[in-house]
Amino acid sequence: MESIRLIYPICPSRHSSFLLSHQSPFLCEPSLSLKLRKQFPLTSQNVLEAASPLRPSATLSSDPYSETIELADIEWDNLGFGLQPTDYMYIMKCTRGGTFSKGELQRFGNIELNPSAGVLNYGQGLFEGLKAYRKQDGSILLFRPEENGLRMQIGAERMCMPSPTMEQFVEAVKDTVLANKRWVPPAGKGSLYIRPLLMGSGPVLGVAPAPEYTFLIYVSPVGNYFKEGLAPINLIVENEFHRATPGGTGGVKTIGNYAAVLKAQSEAKAKGYSDVLYLDCVHKRYLEEVSSCNIFVVKGNIISTPAIKGTILPGITRKSIIDVAQSEGFQVEERLVSVDELLDADEVFCTGTAVVVSPVGSITYLGKRVTYGDGIGVVAQQLYTVLTRLQMGLTEDEMNWTVELR
Repeated sequence: MESIRLIYPICPSRHSSFLLSHQSPFLCEPSLSLKLRKQFPLTSQNVLEAASPLRPSATLSSDPYSETIELADIEWDNLGFGLQPTDYMYIMKCTRGGTFSKGELQRFGNIELNPSAGVLNYGQGLFEGLKAYRKQDGSILLFRPEENGLRMQIGAERMCMPSPTMEQFVEAVKDTVLANKRWVPPAGKGSLYIRPLLMGSGPVLGVAPAPEYTFLIYVSPVGNYFKEGLAPINLIVENEFHRATPGGTGGVKTIGNYAAVLKAQSEAKAKGYSDVLYLDCVHKRYLEEVSSCNIFVVKGNIISTPAIKGTILPGITRKSIIDVAQSEGFQVEERLVSVDELLDADEVFCTGTAVVVSPVGSITYLGKRVTYGDGIGVVAQQLYTVLTRLQMGLTEDEMNWTVELR
């Protein structure tokens, strides 16, 4: 059996490319922490095409082969949720009224934008977030990438932008992850966070859709979003600032939604809170969501979460947790959930791509602090365990949610 090594330069120049060979040395002396060896058949889907000088330019037979993956030399046990520059990003462009054509991988780095770009002047931009996990056997799993592609298409329509097709989106995610596979943390050490962006990159002076659009994906290995990890977080209910309004863009993942929460979030963190829980802007008594998470309230066997009605982002982890909870025997209600119910709950937790499931230890509302137990809630722990074991390939995926990359 022939042994092929896919070799990643540790400190390459902007013009260097992947080297695919039997014995080729690294371009510079690496210090590497781990090797994973795995057996799998080569198919056309796991060969990066030579459409760009940054891709491997080799044709391999369809015989099974052995691949040695050298992982990046970073402290995998100390990953936080911050940007770790990786090797490659994916870029694809199109004009207004056109369609996206085949994109390419480029070295990760700064991009050039006209000062009059639509995204810079008028906030015409969307982003997505999803994760890749490494299994014990070294293969890589994506979690529901088609859901992110669909949500981007819905958001693009609202923001007057063209969007990649579902196939283009998913294939671009796969290509980007495979090109950066040495940055996917070892099993159980974290995940590779994947950030697709869609933005109006063409110049426009008056208020109008941009003439050109860029779809870009970059990745970064990450650990826990909140410094507390799976430990309970402490939220404060915000009743002055609001995240979204009826008829606005709160239901899509546009970039401006997140700038709007920074002031309240910064003030809350300065007071020692983990994050902010927002109320509806009409009645100021119904729960909406946390800055970047959906909220769930547990009472007995009933799990309630605010219904999606245009001001709340339809989270993919939210959707998954609802299905998992129902499969575990819980009754799930999507409806208006009042602050009073929140304060009277047995348990509260948040969900999101970054946090997965985050238990809430306390809620502060109008100066009153309510606590929920002494640690991680039983329901939050149960749902977190079921979902993360599925995401990491530790249990059989009966939901057909994961996509395996080899």
